[in-house]
Amino acid sequence: MRVDTTDAPLKEALLEAALDHVPFDGWSQATFDAAVQDCAVSAELALAVCPRGAVDLASAYHRRGDAQMLAGLAAADLTDMRFRDKIALAVRLRIEASDIEMVRRGMTLFALPYYAPDGTRLMWDTCDAIWNALGDTSEDVNWYSKRISLSGVYAATVLFWLGDTSESHADSWEFLDRRVEDVMRIEKVKAGVRDSKLLSGLLALPMAVLAQVKAPAGARRHDVPGYMDPGQGGADRAAADTGQTDRGSADAGARDNSAAEAGVADKGAES
Repeated sequence: MRVDTTDAPLKEALLEAALDHVPFDGWSQATFDAAVQDCAVSAELALAVCPRGAVDLASAYHRRGDAQMLAGLAAADLTDMRFRDKIALAVRLRIEASDIEMVRRGMTLFALPYYAPDGTRLMWDTCDAIWNALGDTSEDVNWYSKRISLSGVYAATVLFWLGDTSESHADSWEFLDRRVEDVMRIEKVKAGVRDSKLLSGLLALPMAVLAQVKAPAGARRHDVPGYMDPGQGGADRAAADTGQTDRGSADAGARDNSAAEAGVADKGAES
């Protein structure tokens, strides 16, 4: 078939062609070669769009599912839903956006040590997209804890879903509801710790350290999604450095004045 050879349409065409071969050959070089042949493009052009071949197509398939999930959330009426139900709906929409065989083959690929960081990054991006779509505004360590806990819920539900034989995957959605409820219990425990004078006092130092962790600002790195805020300590160090600079300048000025006075005295003696 003839396809548009600009980057985005070509990658989409290669992905569509690859989906017919993934159930048989996985996200492999054989699948990529077959997709290139089906699209009637040169291998060089295909590699320019997908430098890592089928791995890039597997990543594109995952991101397509994220986009479909976000579209489903945007179309849904979330007004009267509890927040835990919104989370469950988002995870369910994301899973339903995928074909079970494509996911199974994708897990085989991203379980390989060489590609495990890619799989982890894709799952993190999915959970980040869910929280952003639901209006998360956290700017501290909660930004990370929310995404980490949701990653656990999402990964566990996907694994259950892959082996679920119930009608319309009903057992998977019940499993999902239980996992979300577990996370809500953790949040209740955290709130109880904050309200307890004894426990909050004992955890004051660890909490002060965690308070220095901030959510990403501006452009985000995919491998290190956050940064440490030096806080007042950094400001104190900066002030100390400035003070040392000022003292150094004053000492240098004093030395210069002493030298100048000595020069004047020498000239007086010569006269």
